[in-house]
Amino acid sequence: MKPEKGETELIRRLKNPKLKNKAFKDLLDVHQERLYWYIRKIVLTHDNANDVLQNTFIRVYKGIQDFKGNSALHTWMFRIAYNECIRFLDKNKIKPAFNQNDNNNDYLNKLTQDSYFDGEEVQLKLHAIISNLSEKQQRVFQMKYFDDLSFREISEILDVSENTLKSSYYSAVKTIEKEIVCDTIQTN
Repeated sequence: MKPEKGETELIRRLKNPKLKNKAFKDLLDVHQERLYWYIRKIVLTHDNANDVLQNTFIRVYKGIQDFKGNSALHTWMFRIAYNECIRFLDKNKIKPAFNQNDNNNDYLNKLTQDSYFDGEEVQLKLHAIISNLSEKQQRVFQMKYFDDLSFREISEILDVSENTLKSSYYSAVKTIEKEIVCDTIQTN
């Protein structure tokens, strides 16, 4: 997917040494929050997400000259953020949020105890269901549902075919719907 016209101008400014710092501030204004929440879903805590976000933007700043424009800028940044998350988790020997099948209660406890989580009971139920999906289904579902990425973008970020991603996503949706229906029946 080729960059849009406004994005092309931003990339041009980012690659110009005289305009780079101002352009980078503009890039932060546009993408910082979305990337933060993407990262946060993987590393769970606010402090860890901030650390990974900072590392992500350092890599973006240093690597923008190498950006070829074969994908959208945000897709390229999501790929960097994903790699930074994995690097951070490996370095700190932390299981990723999408690999919490053994530690579902620990995951939910961290989520609810975090002062930045403002979710309701329904959101907690959704996160509990998601945490029981396979790692692949969790990643794909979160990127599609929460981050509103297209299958093409997810394919570029994860380097997986679109058909495989679609299969994982729709399987996850089916599981989530089934769990919600079962939970609704049990509470009534």
